[in-house]
Amino acid sequence: MSAAADIEIGLNAAIVAIAEGQPRLLVVPAGSGALDALPFGPFDPTRHRTMEMSLRQTVEAQTALQLGYIEQLYTFGDRGRHTMPGDSGPHVVSVGYLALTRLEAEGVARLETSGAAWRDWYGFLPWEDWRQGRPGLIDQSILPALRDWAEEPLDESTGGPAISRRSRLKLAFGLDDFPFDEERVLERYELLYEAGLLDEAVSDGRLARRRVTVPLGRPMRHDHRRIAATALARLRSKIKYRPVVFELMPPQFTLTALQSTVEAISGRHLHKQNFRRLVEGAELVEATGSTEAATGGRPAALFRFRRQILEERPAPGLKLGGRSAG
Repeated sequence: MSAAADIEIGLNAAIVAIAEGQPRLLVVPAGSGALDALPFGPFDPTRHRTMEMSLRQTVEAQTALQLGYIEQLYTFGDRGRHTMPGDSGPHVVSVGYLALTRLEAEGVARLETSGAAWRDWYGFLPWEDWRQGRPGLIDQSILPALRDWAEEPLDESTGGPAISRRSRLKLAFGLDDFPFDEERVLERYELLYEAGLLDEAVSDGRLARRRVTVPLGRPMRHDHRRIAATALARLRSKIKYRPVVFELMPPQFTLTALQSTVEAISGRHLHKQNFRRLVEGAELVEATGSTEAATGGRPAALFRFRRQILEERPAPGLKLGGRSAG
């Protein structure tokens, strides 16, 4: 039997929206007691001319959501990513996508009928949310376990010298003289997985039990949480050099709402005046002349993204600057 007969191409979508200043990730129903999953389905070239067309139809069938902005992320083809008893069945190579959408009343109603649901993105990756400061579980659970793992003797299945583990740990979590880089989302996830700190490492058969006593975020089916981490890394990178954030905003918005959305994506708190200078300096928005009534305060001015910015490719994003590990 040819190798091609044993390979299946799957398509996964990490679909992101912002609700009340919180990043949401769309998951699909997978049966009672099953783990959350990203919308996914096989690519059938006999039915669809392109993989993107196939993904759009799959997402609409599973969630009743019509996708707008979409881009390809990465191809995930590791052995064991879809573990099956006896390692039987085709090897699934999945192409991951990032999609951005707005939460609108009509779309939410259709989605609820389908059984799909929006989840807190940081519920899956809680160590990535620094908006209220450094997450406590990093120092309480993650770093002690990772430091122990980095010093363990290696066997044939792990590969690489111990020093490479220590270096990866410093780079991923911003230790010693290294700053914390919010774009290293995938590196942090892969370290946690390799060290056996995530439930997926157990379900994939990599080890018998999780190496920490408390779960680190909500697990997902197969390697969907790894795909979600890849999507977050891509989005955090793109907002710095492309105005993709407008895909998550209504046609008119306040600067406070825009800042809240950027903070939700970047996982960090931004100084209000510095943020407004960034927006003004990049000439991303223009005033509409309208205002929005604010609770307990004066009306807030409404803005929209400048048409020239939306048409320019590439266009400037928001240079958020660096951040220390503290």
